[in-house]
Amino acid sequence: MTKTYRYFFFVLMTLALFFGFLHHFFPGDTKYSFERLHIFLFNLCSGGTIIIYYTVGQKLASIRVLLFQALAIGFAIVAFFHLYAAAIAISLILFVLVDFTRIQKFSIFPFDFFRPRVPASEKFHQAALLCLSLGLLISAVVMLNNEYLKLVSNPKLQLNMFFLGFSFPVSLITFSLMFSFMKEQSGRAFLIFENAAFWLINMGVILFFVVILINITALQMTAAVTLFITVVATFYAFYKIGISGQQKTFLSSGMGFLLISAITGIAYILLHFFHVYDAGSSVPLLRLHAFVSLYGWNLCGLTVITRFHDFPIRLQSQLIIIAHWITVAILAPLGYLYLPIAVSAVLLYIFVLYFFFFSKGSYRLS
Repeated sequence: MTKTYRYFFFVLMTLALFFGFLHHFFPGDTKYSFERLHIFLFNLCSGGTIIIYYTVGQKLASIRVLLFQALAIGFAIVAFFHLYAAAIAISLILFVLVDFTRIQKFSIFPFDFFRPRVPASEKFHQAALLCLSLGLLISAVVMLNNEYLKLVSNPKLQLNMFFLGFSFPVSLITFSLMFSFMKEQSGRAFLIFENAAFWLINMGVILFFVVILINITALQMTAAVTLFITVVATFYAFYKIGISGQQKTFLSSGMGFLLISAITGIAYILLHFFHVYDAGSSVPLLRLHAFVSLYGWNLCGLTVITRFHDFPIRLQSQLIIIAHWITVAILAPLGYLYLPIAVSAVLLYIFVLYFFFFSKGSYRLS
């Protein structure tokens, strides 16, 4: 990816975190949800575009990649301003664009999901594209129902909930990267493990999403614990057989963020299960969960993709990783509550992101 194009993502991802703190300047109920911009600019406009870029496989961003990004930014803007007719139209165009890319890379029907010998990295890659396209389609259907048809009435069937689903494709593409950096194993045990990990992670996410809609806490806990165990097992396998290098270091740090995200998610469900949940006092827990997932785990995967041809990168990996953890796991959640800390979080985030994106690498494309 060219340095110029990385600057665009640098600005976009910085704005994403900035919008996550705008409630300090617009307190109380407002007509427009800055949370939507916060989520869209990172997960869809940045993450979705990088997934398409990675799939197309060209060092220079193609017309298709640029078109997706332009439409995604347009979608974020019109959804923010509640222009749902335009949002539905754009989301359907994006759906077609993503699914065309998926079919061109893989196939119409995901037969590879059911072929044990197909590498898990390829399965997760196709799942990321399928999840992204379905997320866009489902969002269009939800907007159509909630704003116009009103055929289904469910308090959980809210736009913001489905918009959060755009984080799943970014998570899946990061799993694809992790498995691609695992040393090839010929044993039956690893074949069983990678297929089990693929199905447990994907079905766990789907089940978790469904049980949130039907509001069954026990099933939410089952899905969350299953995902946690699978993530731990995957992390162990990656630690044991992952190819050594900076990519492994960054992705291992990302897995640490994902484990924190899983633990906080389980803690949130337990609060509901034991009827001790309080919306006010649970804000720090929820914010920690959101920030470590988006700007921790997902960011690690996205930065490895954007610098894919540049490794090894000339930076102090440990120092940047420590700064990344301080930003995401401490300053950002506290910054949601206190404005001065929010300013510190944004500034340190800019520092981390700058070194991720612009430290000199072994390969340079002008």
